[in-house]
Amino acid sequence: MSFSVYRKVRIEKLTSVMVREKRIRKNMLVYKSFITLSFLSLLSFTIEAQQTYLYHDCTNTITFPTNGTYQADVNHLLSSLFSSATRGNRFYNTTSGRNSEVVYGLFLCRGDVSNSSCKECVSTAINVLTQRCPVEKLAVIWYDNCLLHYSNQSIFSVATVVPKIYLLNARNATDQEHFDQILADTINNAATLAVNATLGLQNFATIEANISGFQTLYSLVQCTPDLSSTDCNTCLRGAIADLPNCCSGKQGGRVLTPSCNIRYEVFPFYNQTSTSIPAPPSLITPPPAAPGKSQKSWQIIIVIVAPISVSVFLFFVGWSLLKKRARKKFKAIEGENARNDITTIESLQYDFRTMQVATNYFSDRNKLGQGGFGEVYKGTLPNGQEIAVKRLSRSSGQGAEEFTNEAILVAKLQHRNLVRLLGFCLEGEEKILLYEFVPNKSLDYFLFDPAKQGQLDWSRRYKIIRGIARGMLYLHEDSRLRIIHRDLKASNILLDSEMNPKISDFGMARIFGVDQTQGTTRRVVGTFGYMSPEYVMQGQFSVKSDAYSFGVLVLEIIIGQRNSNFYQTDRAEDLINYAWKHWKDGTPLELLDPILRDTYSTNEVIRCIQIGLLCVQKDRVDRPTMATIVLMLNSYSVTLPLPNQPAFFLHSRTEGSMPNMGLESDQSTNQSMPWSINEASITELDSR
Repeated sequence: MSFSVYRKVRIEKLTSVMVREKRIRKNMLVYKSFITLSFLSLLSFTIEAQQTYLYHDCTNTITFPTNGTYQADVNHLLSSLFSSATRGNRFYNTTSGRNSEVVYGLFLCRGDVSNSSCKECVSTAINVLTQRCPVEKLAVIWYDNCLLHYSNQSIFSVATVVPKIYLLNARNATDQEHFDQILADTINNAATLAVNATLGLQNFATIEANISGFQTLYSLVQCTPDLSSTDCNTCLRGAIADLPNCCSGKQGGRVLTPSCNIRYEVFPFYNQTSTSIPAPPSLITPPPAAPGKSQKSWQIIIVIVAPISVSVFLFFVGWSLLKKRARKKFKAIEGENARNDITTIESLQYDFRTMQVATNYFSDRNKLGQGGFGEVYKGTLPNGQEIAVKRLSRSSGQGAEEFTNEAILVAKLQHRNLVRLLGFCLEGEEKILLYEFVPNKSLDYFLFDPAKQGQLDWSRRYKIIRGIARGMLYLHEDSRLRIIHRDLKASNILLDSEMNPKISDFGMARIFGVDQTQGTTRRVVGTFGYMSPEYVMQGQFSVKSDAYSFGVLVLEIIIGQRNSNFYQTDRAEDLINYAWKHWKDGTPLELLDPILRDTYSTNEVIRCIQIGLLCVQKDRVDRPTMATIVLMLNSYSVTLPLPNQPAFFLHSRTEGSMPNMGLESDQSTNQSMPWSINEASITELDSR
């Protein structure tokens, strides 16, 4: 073998060894991250109960594939954050990955907590966040003692104020105007201290103020230390400006953002020893003591002060214990702990008189529509806020306790694609729900009216489809409990001023535990044409039955016609059959609403038709979850499976072909729309 050949072989061997070693090092890094996170999860299992969860957010649609490079980078990032917390750091930011796939992450512990509590909080936050946001590239979680935040975009030295979470104490202050004035002065002073950082920790401050002889106001503000004084000030002042809207007159409240947070209470919720600020020197100089009387004066002072000090100390201890017990009643939005829950009876309940005045005594001029559960009116609260008032019919069959519990539960749902429940009224036989007012009525009002459907061009329809998918994903996976809607249809999709969709009408929804995936009922509820085969025939409902309804709705949005219209013609047995025939014949674009023929994206239309057909597969196992649907709608790199022949319902055109169930009409807010037996809602009377 010549020297040149030998040298070439030697170089190839060395190169092979170097590549193998590089691969081994990379695998060891991933393995090390996995081991660290596994240990972290085991540790968090024992300490999670000690940490008070507040809120988390990962409702973004930017996701990454599991078991890929980005997953390894996220694991490595979280491992680095945990390691830094174990070394006693109270704030730490770092990155993982390279080029365009960098992950940015940080954690921040509250300025008064101990190093061990900080470490435990970070450990718990990492463990919970990896479970609740397994594939999202942007996620943030807040605990009482810390926050943790990571993103695919740089979050360092940037004032990030979205999402913004409001938490409040349900108790009202005695003199609300006086209380709010003291609060404004105190918390603004705390922000000034934190920004100037002349005393205490950087970008952190606590301050106390006397409300009355027996009550003290405690305030805390904090920014991430990487923010400049200017950015910290902007973040804090913005949060303080929101207090009148969320927490006016309340004894406690807080505003959380990824870059700063503020909180106030009438009990000491932070460690006063570690955050104490030395009092300014007194401006009053005591008079000099008379000669020869100094020693005697000190003895008198000790005799007087000592008992008083002991009494004050004992009073403080007893008062702290009482306040600790009172903290169990602290309420907050979307918290998992019962003491962190805004949705209490006191905060949601309105009196009937207020409802009468708001709706002009339920006048016909204020009436927006009527459905199977009652009438809907437009109203205006005393503060000028417009609302939609749903006055349930007295034959709804729901008891007072069930109604109250359901209202409180639905009020916890907070998502931009869900209609927000603002409160309720329960007096005598009156059961009323207050919702946010959505000005553009319902989707069917535009979609199925030839004179109005032109306002829904393809870009708006595609935005509506994506918004509905995001809202359903929140109900299925991201809300506090798993919610099965069971009546998803065009008339239950409201449109705001920007034509963004908001899912409404949770009267038929079923609440599942976090780990529950399906259920069975003896009484089927919903709307014919939207209900899945296993639900109609066997009473089995799940997230996949909601996916079926979503598929029918998507096809309606594309075609621009009600599914019930097909039962009244001879061109097809139902909408699904009609869509499948065109898909099988290779003419899917023939399904498109003729009014859209010049303003559409071919790829988006075909993709939505394919998603719609996948959602209405006969076997629910073959239907995608809402998480997969959202991914399909937002990423063209995801390859969609081909749909099989879906399930068909052969509807007779007579009422007698329907199952023997109690029916109620389900008119939309467009009162000119005729009622059809094929789109009747069925009411379930048993409790949730």
